[in-house]
Amino acid sequence: MITGLYLITPQGSDEKILQTVREGLRGGARVVQYRDKQRTPDAQVHLARQLAQLCGEAGVTFLINDSPELAAAASADGVHLGQGDSSAHEARRLLGPDKLIGISTRTIDQAIRAEMAGADYIAVGSIFPTNTKGDIELVGLETLSKVRRAVKIPLVAIGGIGADNGAEALKAGADSLAVISTIADDPNPALAAREMALLFNSRKSCQETRVMTIAGSDSGGGAGIQADLKSISLLGSYGTSAITVLTAQNTLGVHGLSPASTSFIIKQAESILDDIGTDTIKTGMLFNSEIVTAVARLIERYNLLGVIDPVMIAKGGTPLLRQEAVEAVRRELLPHTYLLTPNIPEAEALAGLKIHTLEDMEAAARRLQAMGPRHVLLKGGHREEDAIDILLVGRTIHRLAAERIATTSTHGTGCSYSAAIATLLAQGQPLAKAAASAKRFITAAIGQAFPIGGGHGPINHFAGAKQVLGEGQELLIKRGHGT
Repeated sequence: MITGLYLITPQGSDEKILQTVREGLRGGARVVQYRDKQRTPDAQVHLARQLAQLCGEAGVTFLINDSPELAAAASADGVHLGQGDSSAHEARRLLGPDKLIGISTRTIDQAIRAEMAGADYIAVGSIFPTNTKGDIELVGLETLSKVRRAVKIPLVAIGGIGADNGAEALKAGADSLAVISTIADDPNPALAAREMALLFNSRKSCQETRVMTIAGSDSGGGAGIQADLKSISLLGSYGTSAITVLTAQNTLGVHGLSPASTSFIIKQAESILDDIGTDTIKTGMLFNSEIVTAVARLIERYNLLGVIDPVMIAKGGTPLLRQEAVEAVRRELLPHTYLLTPNIPEAEALAGLKIHTLEDMEAAARRLQAMGPRHVLLKGGHREEDAIDILLVGRTIHRLAAERIATTSTHGTGCSYSAAIATLLAQGQPLAKAAASAKRFITAAIGQAFPIGGGHGPINHFAGAKQVLGEGQELLIKRGHGT
């Protein structure tokens, strides 16, 4: 069965190809296709056998492009044929009945003929414009959708696919997404593959998806671990946690701190990751440089897709991140961050500049991204105007706007906002959509909060979840194919 992220090897040296495949497998690629027009036949066999070994160890399907003979020599799982290559019948005769045969198609008629000829799967493309081939014919999502209705075998969408548009191809009916430069040309190919692979969680039920939070405990229940787990659970995913610091806390402030040992924090996290696993993680209060460094190493070692909320100061003004740890965040944590979610004071401390206007926010987001995070969400709640957040996805700026709400019930907004994003990412939403949905979640949670305590009261997580999932719907949604 062809499904999941489908990695096609790039051009380049043996080591570049092998390293790209290693990183792609680490990030969650489920199919690898070796495509090579440059090497001699003997050199192709040598490299193909190395790739076959890597894929075999990872339990991943390994295919050869164009050549049934090379597929046989490398003991590959099958071959992928173009319209001008040998027939499916001839490939089947050479490889036998148990090997996979895929065929590239551009039209509905070609797809139907490929299925009738005995193909096990069909590639359809180019779905989007691509720089890989200058003469490629653009097929588009509409044709992909029509092919999905015309044939029953798995479909691989190919051409110009990335994390920003892959969800559209899945919705149109693709079972697999084929990529080359999206992984091979990325500075962090393993994280790029993880980001792409996560899109396939849209085919799962929400309750199958997992989110781990590494944060402090709020005895008042409004922020920290408690707020994270409320957000995760009410949005439908399964939440796990590693507690960094115990706090004696209520709506009036933080009245005491008791940090866990760094080794015990990591033991909590490893116990989860080695058994339950997680689709995304979210961090909150990390307290000191030793904890920051240990969590950064954990993210790197497990190739985790992390939403990092750099918690520095409590609502009442109590410092929650020691000054010496700020540099550790810059140096150790930011280079391994998928999404950084600072508020304005946190962004000022990390980026070293003052923020007053929306233009300042955009400049700060770009400066922070240059320090290592893949993406940045800079929250604008500390400005006096409407609550506009700046989301920097790659090089693209999005403005997420909401009217300012006059209330003191804002305790836990940052924790809950980032936890909601991590949850929606875990459920297969692309980042821009996940952030926009999380913005609606947090706006409703603030707007429908009810007074609790004598200080900064908590938000209403239940109201936020209802806003995102829809009034009257079940909170746990079983997602069907292509939805």
